[in-house]
Amino acid sequence: MQNTVKTAISFAGKGLHSGKPATVTILPSAPNSGIWFKRTDVELGNRMIPARWDAVNRSPLCTKLENKSGLQVSTVEHLMAALSGCGIHNAVIEIDGPEVPILDGSAAPFVRGIMERGVQMQAAPVMAIEVLKTVSVRDGDAVATIAPCDTLRIDFEIDFADAAIGKQQKSLVMNNGSFARELCDSRTFCRQADVDAMQANGLALGGEAGENAVVFDGDVVVSPGGLRHADEPVRHKMLDALGDLALAGAPLLGHYTGLRAGHSLTNTLLRALFATPGAVRMVQCDGAMAARLPGHGLVWDEIPAVA
Repeated sequence: MQNTVKTAISFAGKGLHSGKPATVTILPSAPNSGIWFKRTDVELGNRMIPARWDAVNRSPLCTKLENKSGLQVSTVEHLMAALSGCGIHNAVIEIDGPEVPILDGSAAPFVRGIMERGVQMQAAPVMAIEVLKTVSVRDGDAVATIAPCDTLRIDFEIDFADAAIGKQQKSLVMNNGSFARELCDSRTFCRQADVDAMQANGLALGGEAGENAVVFDGDVVVSPGGLRHADEPVRHKMLDALGDLALAGAPLLGHYTGLRAGHSLTNTLLRALFATPGAVRMVQCDGAMAARLPGHGLVWDEIPAVA
């Protein structure tokens, strides 16, 4: 069955790129309504922004949504990953600024907040998007592919010149609480040179090493406290991928593979998937199929205690 949150859940902090403070509040929503953002700081016009692939204003640094009136909300990927990983299908997310707070740089605070307040089952069956054909997109040496699978599986590989990151690969099926257990506490990361360049161009103004991001410089982990996982960077890329795939509009049954892929390329993949005749179909989930979706089997004790 579909799920929403039991009650309002609020999170406050600053945006990673803008540095501006914002509060987001996740509210229960009706069955079959999906996920929507609502800009409460805007008084006139259409304040609702759909959390959907065709509303993405593609950016390499974060996932930015924009409605038909041009109203935007950015850096939604960690919150979207948490909603998907907790099995939330319907919610309205009120936000009083243009960017979702980065919190600790991971999805763990969102996951713990959602699960602490509780998930409400709704009287409507879950509809899922079943991938029927393999679709692949490329941008230089970056590749993203989705293929048929009876669950959602994510494979990811990264390869950085910085010795502290290097080449990392991980594969994970997204049911039985695996997102919360394996990925949700992995933080956003970047190289020191990239931080300097972004801040010089008015970006990453809310980033702080150790507080909400992992910063690498060659063979050194700059952030105080080091890593939460030896392969934290690739885990975070998988977290991002889940958040971006959650913008499909319904849970996906497919095998996603990312090779050096980022937010923009994953959105390009979704656009190509839905533009390919016969590549997908909507299916009503029975109990066995629902048990293979993200969020199923999530147990509180498995959620990392870092948040």
